[in-house]
Amino acid sequence: MIKKSLVIWLAMGVVAILNAGVRNTFITPRLGEHAGHVISTVTGCSVFLLLIWLALPWIRPASRRDLWLIGSLWLAMTVAFEFLAGHYLFGNSWERLFADYNVLRGRVWVAVLAVTFFGPAWMGRLRGIR
Repeated sequence: MIKKSLVIWLAMGVVAILNAGVRNTFITPRLGEHAGHVISTVTGCSVFLLLIWLALPWIRPASRRDLWLIGSLWLAMTVAFEFLAGHYLFGNSWERLFADYNVLRGRVWVAVLAVTFFGPAWMGRLRGIR
């Protein structure tokens, strides 16, 4: 189950990269940075939920506990990647990385983290995993 969860997390990474490409190429130049951020967050979260829905039968979590374990793993890996790769590989300042968590300034990135964490439990419930 864990190995399959890691494969899906990598697939979510591919989705995130494609989503960012669409945002940077089409949305932000036409609507601005803030609108691009919000629209990209909504579309990314929606595709993540669909991917989770489709992947759960393949992952085969046996219980709600497994679903929470998957969400916890994905959340930890996402935050670690965001900060470690964001800073050390992509050269973003810590200030810029933390700025994406400022909901009071209109940053909605935390919705991605919520879907990453709660998504398996939400989609598992819809699929009848108890």
